[in-house]
Amino acid sequence: MSTEKNISVILPIESSKHKNFSELFKASIESIKNQQKVCPKRGNLVGDIELVLVHTNEEDLCNIVESYDYSGLTINIIKNEGEYDFSTQVNIGIKNAKYEWVSILEFDDEYSSIWFKNVSRYIDSYPDTKGFLPIVVDIDDKGVFAGFTNEATFAANMNTELGYLTNEVLLNYQNFQTSGMVIKKSVFEDYGYLKKNFKLTFVYELLLRLTYNSVNLMTIPRIGYKHSNMREGSIFWKYKYGETPLTGDEVKFWIESAKKEHYFTEDRDIKYEPVID
Repeated sequence: MSTEKNISVILPIESSKHKNFSELFKASIESIKNQQKVCPKRGNLVGDIELVLVHTNEEDLCNIVESYDYSGLTINIIKNEGEYDFSTQVNIGIKNAKYEWVSILEFDDEYSSIWFKNVSRYIDSYPDTKGFLPIVVDIDDKGVFAGFTNEATFAANMNTELGYLTNEVLLNYQNFQTSGMVIKKSVFEDYGYLKKNFKLTFVYELLLRLTYNSVNLMTIPRIGYKHSNMREGSIFWKYKYGETPLTGDEVKFWIESAKKEHYFTEDRDIKYEPVID
């Protein structure tokens, strides 16, 4: 019989002024509430799900957030009066999460209903693994399938241990998502949080930092997360199509900066001991 896993879901929201915000927000919340918790052979795999919702003080957004029906979830709503960037809001949410296992959900994305149940089974089977990534289904702004993300860990020519995300894989392939990942809160406490001053590659830098320190991260071979790719107004949309889009050289600069930055920690109050070969 497996042990129930309690999970804290971090949901950062900067603004409600996005196309179809209310519809997308509802779908994301319902994907948490609809998680299958019980396995007929293994019993109850998922216990309490805490939603840590970090939002700005925009009036319309406050009204939507505060009036929604979150029945079935433990709620921790945090109004962020400071910096509004995605990384800062995620970091605030993780620091305020009550459970050992945390996950990041974007308001326009959805979990598969079996995701938490599957993660719980893998946690039992791989106790030394600190984080589990979903196979992400990317959709375009019309809801049409656009591709998969995180599946590269199963490519034999890239990874000697199929399914595991390694530093070597990341140095050669940058397209990985942390949204939807279920990971131990202590990983952030030990190795640092998202780095807000990285315009484009803050997720990449974090994963490089963790794998450089031999934190075991595994992709589960199941569809676990639906991601809205390049939604208008999103962070990466702004970098590609916004008023001041990044050039190819700038994108390359941020990728190379992440590869260098993940070795250093002078700007973080963390328990960090680099692995030295």
